[in-house]
Amino acid sequence: MDSPHRLDSLPQSLSQWSLALKTYPYQLSAEQGLVAGQAALTGAYVLAWSKDLLLEDFIKLTQTLLQQPLQLCGVLPAAGNTCVLLQSAADSTWCKQQLAQAQLTFDAVALDSLPDLSQAGVVLMDMDSTTIQIECIDEIAALANVGEEVSAVTAAAMRGELDFEQSLRTRVSKLKGAPESILQQVADNMPLMPGLSCLISTIHDAGWKVAIASGGFTYFAERLQQDLGFDYVQANVLEIERQTLTGQVVGGVVDAQVKANILAQLKQRYGATQTVAIGDGANDLKMLAAADFGVAIHAKPLVQQQAQLAIKHSDLDGVVCILLAAKMLAA
Repeated sequence: MDSPHRLDSLPQSLSQWSLALKTYPYQLSAEQGLVAGQAALTGAYVLAWSKDLLLEDFIKLTQTLLQQPLQLCGVLPAAGNTCVLLQSAADSTWCKQQLAQAQLTFDAVALDSLPDLSQAGVVLMDMDSTTIQIECIDEIAALANVGEEVSAVTAAAMRGELDFEQSLRTRVSKLKGAPESILQQVADNMPLMPGLSCLISTIHDAGWKVAIASGGFTYFAERLQQDLGFDYVQANVLEIERQTLTGQVVGGVVDAQVKANILAQLKQRYGATQTVAIGDGANDLKMLAAADFGVAIHAKPLVQQQAQLAIKHSDLDGVVCILLAAKMLAA
C-alpha cells in the first residue's frame, strides 16, 4: 500500500505529482497529508485547474473544503493546464458556497457528475464575448459612428437590465444607412477566445457536436462555422438592401428562450445524452440552466451567481478541463 504523503514532501508544482502518487484515491488528512487505500466518497466533485497549479494553491483549495471528508482523485495535464480532481462527502451546493467564499486566484468548480466523452454529447455556445472576444454589434456601431450610443445599451442588456429583443432592435435601428462592407471588416478581424480551437478539436475527437446559438448575427456566426467547423449555427439576420443596412432584423430574434429551445432541439437531432452550454450574458441563463453542464465564462456577476459552473480566470481551455475530468477517475 502507498504510504502517507505529507504535503510538504511533494513537488511544488502539481504537474510533477504523478512521479510520487500512484494509488488513487487519496484521503486528505490534516495530520498525515494524503493517505491511500480509502473507500471512495459519494458526494460532489471539485475540479480545479491553472497553467501552473502549485502546492500552495492545492493547500488553500483543500483547506476550503476539509470541513467534510475529502479525497484526491487524480492530477491531469489538459489544454495547457494542470487539473486536479477532488471528491467531497458534501453536495455540490455546499462545495460551491465554500469555493465562492475562498476567493481563489485560479478556477475551481463543483459538479454533481462529470461529462462522459464515451457517450454522445452536444456543446452549445454563445458567440459574442464567448466564442469570440468582442461584441460584434459594438464593433459595427463603432464603424458606423454610433459606437458609444450602442455599446451602452449592449452592456445594460448583457447585465439583464433591459429586455433583450427590445434592446437589440433599438441598437440595430441605429445602424440604418451603414454600408454592408463594414460587416466584412468586423468579420475579418474577429479575435477568437483563447482555447476555442482546442475545445472544438476535443469535442469533435470525442464524436460530439458543437454549435452556436447567438443573439448576434448570422453574418459572423456563419463565418465562424466556415472557418472553424461548427456543426450548426443560429443567430439573427440583419436586413440588407442595396448593400446598405436597413436598421431592421429579419424575422424573430434569438433570445434567451430560443437559445434554450435550440439546445433541446440539437440534443434530439444528434441523439445526445449529455449537453453543455457556454455563455457570458443574461441572455444565456436559460440555456445554461437547461444544460447538464452550464458554464459561464468571464460572465457578468448575475450570470456567475446563477450558473452551475463559472470560469473566471482561464478561457475556453477551462471547458476542455471540464470535459476531460473523468479521465482522472479512469486512471
